[in-house]
Amino acid sequence: MEKAPRTPPLPPFLVLLFGILTVSTASIFIRYAQADAPSLVIAAYRLTLAGLVLTPIALPRRLGELRRLTRKEVGLALGSGLFLAIHFATWITSLQYTSVLSSLVFVQTSPIWVALAAPLFLNESLGRHAVAGLVLAVLGGLVVSIGDVCTVQGLSISCADGLSGVESRAGLGNFLALAGAWGSAGYLIIGRRLRSRLSLVGYIYIVYSSAAVFLVLAMLAFGHSPSGYAPQTYLWFLLLALVPQLLGHSSFNWALGYLPASFVAVTLLGEPIGSAVLAGILLKEVPTSVTVAGAGLILAGIFVTTRASQKVQKFAN
Repeated sequence: MEKAPRTPPLPPFLVLLFGILTVSTASIFIRYAQADAPSLVIAAYRLTLAGLVLTPIALPRRLGELRRLTRKEVGLALGSGLFLAIHFATWITSLQYTSVLSSLVFVQTSPIWVALAAPLFLNESLGRHAVAGLVLAVLGGLVVSIGDVCTVQGLSISCADGLSGVESRAGLGNFLALAGAWGSAGYLIIGRRLRSRLSLVGYIYIVYSSAAVFLVLAMLAFGHSPSGYAPQTYLWFLLLALVPQLLGHSSFNWALGYLPASFVAVTLLGEPIGSAVLAGILLKEVPTSVTVAGAGLILAGIFVTTRASQKVQKFAN
């Protein structure tokens, strides 16, 4: 195992804190942009702008390694990009229907699905921690779903009869966020196979760029236009690409050079908390106590699964 440098130029824990703060802004920027633009357009702009910013960095330094990729490896990169596109398309859309906290705790379950799929695709055994993490996450998901139809007042719980429009929308949003986790899991599983052949910059460049192409095609297929939005909406697009996508992810990847991967992965569980706080302040969105309890169970499940394996590398929203 390669030893990390002993004297980093910056305190790694401060960089991790910066990373958590920056990725926590993603759902806020998305909510602001959704007031004027469809979710597929937001997703397409996020990945397209991130790819464009990376182009002058990646091509001069990594063009050689990209050219050495075999057809199979190019196919894997495109597959990873497709799963990443699915992740962003479904997760960003979920924020139209459910709360920020519910969306984020569901989409953050990707390490659990990676652990469950690892025996099939990576020849990695499924441990007891992964099973325990899944059980906790499923219980948490049920509690969050109950929180969409029930309220707690003192020691009494009152639940609505049937599903209202708001409650059924929340259920759809939770499912879309879960689909986002499945897309992220596919992206991570393929990434494990491909990352040994590519540098970090080379890998994220080809994957972000291919995901951007898939999202642009989906945007056009659904009849959405990339133009005609308010100037402020384009500012949200740009901030979404620069702050959580590039600065946030880069902070976590930098910290991996100085801290254990398992520790860095677990700190990413701070994103739902940070986003929930920002949503409460900026969007006046206060989760119910039932939703908070369910979110806690889901986060506990992710924690158990992630701590069990240092190989799980989580790339947050």
